[in-house]
Formats: sequence, C-alpha cells, structure tokens
Amino acid sequence: MGLASETQRDPDDRSGIEQRFRAFLSYSHSDTAAARRLHRRLEWYRLPKNLRTADTEDGSDRRLGQIFRDRDDLPASTDLSESVKEALAHSDALIVLCSPDAKESPWVANEIALFRELHPDRPILAALLRGEAHESFPEELLKIGEPLAADFRPDKDGEKLGLLKIIAGLADVPLDALVQRDSQRQLRRVSAISFTSLLAVLLMAGMTYVALDARDEARDQRAEAEALIEYMLTDLRGELRRVGRLDVMTDVNERAMEYYENRGDLSDSSAESLERRARILHAMGEDDIARGDNRAALAKFEEAYRITSETISRTPNDPHRIFAHAQSEYWRGFAEYSEESFDAAEPYWQEYNRLAGRLVSMERDNPDWLREAGYAEGNLCTLEHARGENPETALAHCRAALNHMRRVRELLPNDVQVERDVANRYGWLASVSLAAGRRQAAFENIRTHHRLVGDMLRERPNDVQVQDQWMRALIGVAELYAAVDRPQVARAYRSQARNFVRRLLVLDPENEHWQYWADRIEDQ
Repeated sequence: MGLASETQRDPDDRSGIEQRFRAFLSYSHSDTAAARRLHRRLEWYRLPKNLRTADTEDGSDRRLGQIFRDRDDLPASTDLSESVKEALAHSDALIVLCSPDAKESPWVANEIALFRELHPDRPILAALLRGEAHESFPEELLKIGEPLAADFRPDKDGEKLGLLKIIAGLADVPLDALVQRDSQRQLRRVSAISFTSLLAVLLMAGMTYVALDARDEARDQRAEAEALIEYMLTDLRGELRRVGRLDVMTDVNERAMEYYENRGDLSDSSAESLERRARILHAMGEDDIARGDNRAALAKFEEAYRITSETISRTPNDPHRIFAHAQSEYWRGFAEYSEESFDAAEPYWQEYNRLAGRLVSMERDNPDWLREAGYAEGNLCTLEHARGENPETALAHCRAALNHMRRVRELLPNDVQVERDVANRYGWLASVSLAAGRRQAAFENIRTHHRLVGDMLRERPNDVQVQDQWMRALIGVAELYAAVDRPQVARAYRSQARNFVRRLLVLDPENEHWQYWADRIEDQ
C-alpha cells in the first residue's frame, strides 16, 4: 500500500466528510498521552527519498498523511457514533494502542469491529504499550488473527523501532530498509547540525578575533572555537567510526584545516592550543589514510610534527608534551610504513618507542603510558615482520607489546579498548610465530585471538570496529590453515571474512582499508 494520494470523494459516499485519513488511532482514555505522542510523530514523519512509493513520485513531501485521533479530530456532532463511523470509513488503516486498559475498553473493541466490517482487506496494526500480549490485546483484535504488532515497551522494540514498524506497515515498505535508511538519515542530520555548529562557531571566533582589542579575551574566544573543532574531529569522529561513516567528516576536516592554515605563526599560541591543533591534524590525517590519500595525510602529519616539536622544546620534561610529540613520531612513521618505506619509518617508530619508555619510567603504573609502550613495541613488531628479515626480533617486540597490554588490562579491567588491544597482540603473535616456524605457538595464539574477538562481537555486534577486527581475525585463521596445507578449512574462514568485509564496504564504499582486505581475500 502506498501513501494516500490526493483526496478524492467516493461517488457512493453520502456523508459530509471528503477528507481521507492515513490511519485511525484507537486507544483507551488511560493511554491518551501515548496516543498524542504517536499521533504527532506519525504525522510529521517523512519517508526517506529512496523509499518513495508509487503515490509519492509526484514530488510530494513524503509525509504519511493525516492520522485520525478522535479526541482532537472529531467535528462537533450530536451523534458521536456516526462521527466515528465516518472517520473509520475514510481511514486507510487502523492502529490499535494495546494495554490492559485498552483490552477492557468497549469503545476500542467497537472501533476494531467496525473497521473490520467496513474494510475487510485493510491493515490493522497493533502497538503494544504496556503489559503482556495476552493481557493487552483486545478480544476483537485477536478474532481476526495474530496482529502485526510493534512492541513499544522499553525492554522490547522501544519507541524508535516500534514507530518504524508502524510506519513500515502503513507505507508498505520493508522494515529493514526503512531502519537502514532512517539510521543513515539521522546520521546525516546529526552530522549536518554538528557541521553547521562548527562553521558558526568558527565564524564567530574569526569575527571576535578581529573585533576585540583585548588579547586575552580574543584568546578565550579562539580556545572555544578550537575546543569545538576538537570535539568534532575526535569525539564525534569516534562515534562515526563505530558506525563506519567517517566519510561524512570530509567537509569538516577541510574547513578546520583552512582555519588553522590561516594561523601559521606558533609563537603566540599556548602549549595547550598547539597540542589541540596537533591532535586534530593527527585525526584528519588518519581519515585521509582511510580514504587512500597518503599524500594529504603526510602533509598533516608533518605539520603536527612541527607543532609538537615546538611544544616539547619549551618544556622537554613535561609528560604531556612528551606524549603529544610521541603521537607525531608515530604518525610520521605510519605514513612512511603505509608507503612500504620501512627504512624511512624505522627512526620515527624507534623514537616513539623511546618516548613511550620514558613516560613509563616516570610513572610505572600509569595505564596510559603503558598502553603507549605496548603500541610502540607493537609497531616495531609489525615493522620487523613486514621486512621479513629477522622473525626472532619481531617476536621479541610482539611479546613485549603483549606484556604491556596485559598490564594495562590488570589496571583497567573493564576498558573496551584494552580488550581490543590485547586481542590484537595475540593476532600479531600468531602471524609472527608462523613466520618464525613455530606452528604450535601460532595456533595457540590465533585460537586465543579468535576467542577474544568473538566474545567482543557477541557483546557489541553493531560496533563496526569490532566487526573489522573480527573480519581480520577470520583472515588470520584462514591464512594460518592455508600455510599448514588445510585448504578446505582456509576457504571456509575466507568465505566468512568475505561476507563481513562486504557488509563493511556497504557502510563506507570508499574506505581504502576495507577495500584492501576485500582485494586480499579475493587474491588468496
């Protein structure tokens, strides 16, 4: 069933009502608040563009149409039953709000019976608000068979999914397609609002900076703008990463870069402002790499390196300055590693490892510093493994990385990122052990890696980062079995990995990282 087209009067209809209703809401007096809320959300909802139905191809605004709710929509009449009958006669569907009160309501029962009598072939949708189904569905509703129900209870579908189920039934569109399109639209809306807010604050900051004579006040305004930029490119970016939509950050990155390019002189900036600027450049460069634009990434990493070199030169023994510059050392090395310039990457990653070790020596039980030490040793493990010249050296770095991450897990037992880090270290140990000819150790490590990532996927099935890690875990297992001449088992794991990477590419088709893994699977 499509959306209601332009209202036309039925030539056989002798009533005074010409207006048609998309649906009639039937509910008990006790559920008035819920009915009012659902009524408002249904009338204002617009179907996503790609889910237009036949009768919205004419360019209408894609709203569902008017929903009849008797408390508001009844005309003045001395005969309430006749008004209800006319409204039901002109409704394309019936929505019954189910609750224990609705089950006991004779008015709700009569409305259901009357609608079915008038329209045997039109849909009746049930929205379960309270209570269990057997104590909330009116008897008249059950007489016509098991109803299509949306469970609005908080521990079931909830209001959001419940609303989409009702809309899918009214518009006759697939629920899964509606959910996906609605999620994408919500994400675009949040991104647009955030982007607009960012531009507004940047504009205000620029105008304030020019207009204010007081240097301190201008700095405060600039700090507020930079704080918002950092939120957009770090916290918001993290949320977008979890759903696989970093692509929406492109315009934000470009605008933020323009803002900073206009401020080339570093001498009048505080260390905190400079560190924030470097963090933003790191995040923007990482996004460039995800899109395969390594040249743009390198430019941002070099600028961040210049900034953090300035801050650490001011206070060389400040652990926060050391940490900030360590990040720049990592990303400069990563840019070279991504181009397979392993010799060029090595000095940066060796310096990153030295700085991380210096932080740990300052505070041996600081989980942040221990985590950095684990990352730094893991980078050197990766680098030596890529070179393929000395697997024993690679193994030593891998083991050191795992030991650091285990220690972090002891200090932060409920940290989600630590779970991912520990699992990742086992995966690398498996790969490097296999390269070193230690098959038994490789299988032991890959089983542990597979188990840890599988546990995370069951706990957080919609986390795209975990899905990415699971996909790579499957590839690792496949490669291990291929290396020990078990081709059938290897093919089975590759098939699972292929399915996962295809799902990820649907979310972000331009993600170079996922495309690389998709190509790698096909080439095996």
